[in-house]
Amino acid sequence: MIPPRRPTSGCLRLFACLLLTGPVGGGWLAAGEPAAVPGHPAKAHAEDEIHGLLNLGTRLTDRGDYDSAEIAFRQVLAARPAVPYATKSALLGLARMHRRQGALTKAAAIYEKYLQEYPGDERTPDALLELGRTLRSMGSYHLAIARFYSVINSTLKLPSEGFDRYQQLAKTAQFEIAETHFQAGEFAEAGKFFSRLRLLDLAPADRARAQFKAAYSLSLQGDHEGAVETLRAFLAQSPDDDNIPEARYLLAVSLRTLNRPQEALAATLDLLRTERSRMTGDPRRWAYWQRRTGNQLANDFFEHGDTLNALAIYAGLAAVSDDPAWRLPVTYQIALCHERLGNVERAHATYQSIVDATKANAAPELAELGRMAAWRMGHLDWNDSLHRQVASIFETTTGRQPVPMATATPASHP
Repeated sequence: MIPPRRPTSGCLRLFACLLLTGPVGGGWLAAGEPAAVPGHPAKAHAEDEIHGLLNLGTRLTDRGDYDSAEIAFRQVLAARPAVPYATKSALLGLARMHRRQGALTKAAAIYEKYLQEYPGDERTPDALLELGRTLRSMGSYHLAIARFYSVINSTLKLPSEGFDRYQQLAKTAQFEIAETHFQAGEFAEAGKFFSRLRLLDLAPADRARAQFKAAYSLSLQGDHEGAVETLRAFLAQSPDDDNIPEARYLLAVSLRTLNRPQEALAATLDLLRTERSRMTGDPRRWAYWQRRTGNQLANDFFEHGDTLNALAIYAGLAAVSDDPAWRLPVTYQIALCHERLGNVERAHATYQSIVDATKANAAPELAELGRMAAWRMGHLDWNDSLHRQVASIFETTTGRQPVPMATATPASHP
């Protein structure tokens, strides 16, 4: 048994809360457990107090008051309640509290103690599942996988009354096995498990997540053809899933890796042009993947001399946000593209818009951008002046117009 802690001032606060709030049903207690024994008022009162402590510990854990929650659960353990379910609930509550707190070693030790003392308990699969997740968070991937397999095995030995619940636990364990392989970097194994999960009778959201993870695993193991095929199926079948923006990023990058630039461009522009109505659920997540995808692909196109495609993506990126800290650096990239393409007047006008904007916005991080844009404008003016002088000399000497001079290739701004 875990040694009880001596009562502290925190105990007084806890019991004050109990007096104010009274016992609350539910929490960690079994649905059919009797709360009191008729004809035994003292025993009923003691059990009500135990129930109240368990529920208070749960509420305090959810609220992040871990020190007080620990006191509540340990008070139950110290009381050695006559109802065995209360001791089990206190152990599970204490383990959950430590896991939420980040004290993973303590949490794992308590889960192991629970499993050792109550091997055939109906909540054994739940404890094994949480223990596996705890071990995975500690980096003990193979031990975690072993615990998840134990979840599946334990559900086979339990009574048939809770078949649906145990079946769901077994499916969850299979998902956790796949996720653990993924986090361990074993992408081939992860991909196999996620692909198998898609064949099970899962909820639509879980099936979509398994499909996305299968595609992600294929991408990380270098099977970009397989990743593209699976990602396109995922995008078509689950258009409202939370992982759609990241899936579009993976699709664009995979297509670029396969040297299919036009398809990569189309995938990137699809992400940048996503209707705002579809971004309302998590706009920050959408914005993050839009910016990451656009920047990565546009810079790649620019560095490889594919300036027109780079310009198309930068134009889409500029429309993502009106924030000057975002829009002005993208506008600078647009000006560089115009300069490289020989659109001198458009490049000059775009640089000028940056200079004007940075004068109006005194943010220090934009001041350097304004100076760079002014320098590029000066370079364009100098180049134009030089061209006019050469043209005048050439025309005076030969009577013919010279071939237009190409502008110097600008360097991309990071």
